Amino acid sequence: MNVRTLCLAILHFSEATGYEIKKMSTEEHFSFFVDASFGSIYPALSRLQDDGCVTVREEFESGKPSRKVYSITDKGREELHESLRVLPRRDSFKSSEIEMLDQVLEHCDNTSAGKIWVAKFGRHVKQYALEYFVKHRHELEALVPDKQAQAAE
Repeated sequence: MNVRTLCLAILHFSEATGYEIKKMSTEEHFSFFVDASFGSIYPALSRLQDDGCVTVREEFESGKPSRKVYSITDKGREELHESLRVLPRRDSFKSSEIEMLDQVLEHCDNTSAGKIWVAKFGRHVKQYALEYFVKHRHELEALVPDKQAQAAE
């Protein structure tokens, strides 16, 4: 998932500031998708605003700097739905993490029992997550409304 889609997905649930989007993408529910930085979030939000996919309003509080609060538009929802319909590329992020853990295990000596245990645990978790995504992808795809069915209504 790219940062643009991540921002739309977060805003789909509720309006948010750039800081809140960063926090959700690194510490909360959306932290499994992409590691987004402020340097990628704010340009994405700016482009989304230029494209009419989000709106922004400023909130002012006494004694504090103003904050920009972003909301998704109907056009943004359409773009989010379209982006979720696109078949993802091979999940190189998950695969590369598994490969990295395999390399760690390959190069561990017997004196690193704790490191071996952690690497095996991490590899198992990553492998299970990848298998789950592959096996249950159809459930996620079913959550995205069919545009042709909507047009027929």
